[in-house]
Amino acid sequence: MRIGADIVGREAGPDEQQVDARWLMAYNAALGKVEVEPHPLFPVCYEWPATRQLRERAGLAPLDARLVHAQHDLIIHRKPATERLRISGKVVAALQRQPGVLVVFRFTTHGEKGDLVSTTDFSALYRDVKLEGSDRCIAQIEDPPRHERSLERLGEIEVAATAAHVYTECARIFNPIHTDRAYARAAGLPDIILHGTATLALSVSKVLGSFAISVRRVRCRFAGMVLMPSTLTVHASHGDDGIAFETRNAGGEAVIQRGWIG
Repeated sequence: MRIGADIVGREAGPDEQQVDARWLMAYNAALGKVEVEPHPLFPVCYEWPATRQLRERAGLAPLDARLVHAQHDLIIHRKPATERLRISGKVVAALQRQPGVLVVFRFTTHGEKGDLVSTTDFSALYRDVKLEGSDRCIAQIEDPPRHERSLERLGEIEVAATAAHVYTECARIFNPIHTDRAYARAAGLPDIILHGTATLALSVSKVLGSFAISVRRVRCRFAGMVLMPSTLTVHASHGDDGIAFETRNAGGEAVIQRGWIG
């Protein structure tokens, strides 16, 4: 299976999404919170339809079962409100890596008055796929930096057996590897797995429960799958460069590495 480097530059959108209080509350409920205030990771919800459209436009939809979320870099220009948003997507990089092809999708969201709301670089690894042509990148892309200081244990996250199903419905992010056991196993996974964005959102919530910070940027590298039920632990440290964090499974292995909140 191959991905052509000529997908770089493909665009989709703008897609319009209406954010309302019910959606904001539902997303928070999936994370164990009862409130209307937008969670820092809520942008993944309104970006999802544009994500699907962009993959289809780039001819990547048939390879969905090969996709794993590799990295995430979200910049929050302002909090989304109950409003209609316009989300545009572009493929900004296709890079050959040892496990497969890394494709970086950039999503830019504007509010009703044309102001920037959020910008996200969603990096997806297509496992066991080859790149046709040489590496191509048309935008500056930043890998999350390594942690240079020690992290202290903040606490645990209990992930219920039903977490992926609840998150799917509340976030409105539908991907069968998270809810359909037969599909997940056919894709080479041991079972259904929790969404990477759910693991990230739960980790961010745990960090913000210990450190008061106005979130402007969230970055991380996804390092492992989260099966359900499971218990995760979050480790973090606050410094001048923001909050560094890492999330580990019950075996002590990182499922989120190089996490940063700034």
